[in-house]
Amino acid sequence: MPAVTVSDITILPRVSDAPNSRARRVKSITTAPQGFEGEGFPVRRAFAGVDLAELDPFIHLDQMGEVEYAPGEPKGTPWHPHRGFETVTYIIDGIFDHKDSNGGGGTISNGDTQWMTAGGGILHIETPPEHLVMSGGLFHGFQLWVNLPAAKKWLPPAYQDVRANDVALLSSADGGSLIRIIAGELDGHVGPGSTQTPITLIHATVAPGAELRLPWRKDYNALVYTISGHGFAGDESRPIQMGQLTVFGDGDSIVIRAANQQESRSPNLELFILGGQPIKEPVAWMGPFVMNTKREVLQAFEDFQKGLLGSIPAIYKDDAKRPQSESKMNRTDKLGGDVKAEDILDVHNAPTDLQEN
Repeated sequence: MPAVTVSDITILPRVSDAPNSRARRVKSITTAPQGFEGEGFPVRRAFAGVDLAELDPFIHLDQMGEVEYAPGEPKGTPWHPHRGFETVTYIIDGIFDHKDSNGGGGTISNGDTQWMTAGGGILHIETPPEHLVMSGGLFHGFQLWVNLPAAKKWLPPAYQDVRANDVALLSSADGGSLIRIIAGELDGHVGPGSTQTPITLIHATVAPGAELRLPWRKDYNALVYTISGHGFAGDESRPIQMGQLTVFGDGDSIVIRAANQQESRSPNLELFILGGQPIKEPVAWMGPFVMNTKREVLQAFEDFQKGLLGSIPAIYKDDAKRPQSESKMNRTDKLGGDVKAEDILDVHNAPTDLQEN
């Protein structure tokens, strides 16, 4: 697993074990169904079957891969629109390209993150680079959708790269876990990702038999997705395994323990840990648009078909950094006009029927 590692975990700052904190109890454990998106990209739908109210401020989480591609097999998504939220793409293994109609874009690899604020509307594409398509190789990562409050849904689109060497690295109190803070704050340590919605995003590696006890903000929810391996959640030691999402209740800390024995292909317990301040606003979600009302969702489709969410190739702002190469990535025509709503609804296997909560 090439995502950021260290040769000597003992030199890292340690998270306090918060001995007097109240551990959050486990509310639910669900298993992510497997499926495909875009042009045949294998995914696990981490949030499937969980009420949006439990996930707030998060909307959608896909584990992409882990898959070993043969030459010619790597797939991506076609050009598609978004409005009303932020997309966060974290790559553990492999390489991924991003390009959008706002002039943002770049290539991310092991341990890197791309953060796109769709705001009032944007078009983008995510694909493996041409050399990976030719050679094949390992690919594994996550895409997370973070909701925006109504006051920020119309922000100008934005893009940021979070490089692996910028991620804040910590050790657990017992030295048995490597903690990577991608965004937000943990025990006074801050990750590099800049967020519009207050959240914390962590990738943790827990050695066999080690316990990870993290202090956690009381006003945040707490979600832990098991990337690989198996272990136990909460002080009540509920069993967890690869592909399962644990939703925690109220409290001061999150507790996870790795099983003493792990499989040879997954020598450690790998966790994707996230939490945020619930927005507590109505959610209307359909396809690539996450708004507050059904009317706003329908307006987003109408604006997309009118070409109001952007054009391809991008129209760059005067101060935008242009990419060195303008090579084509799948479709480079203008989207909108003759493109029908059903053509973009299931790019990320998002709901094709309106979801309201």
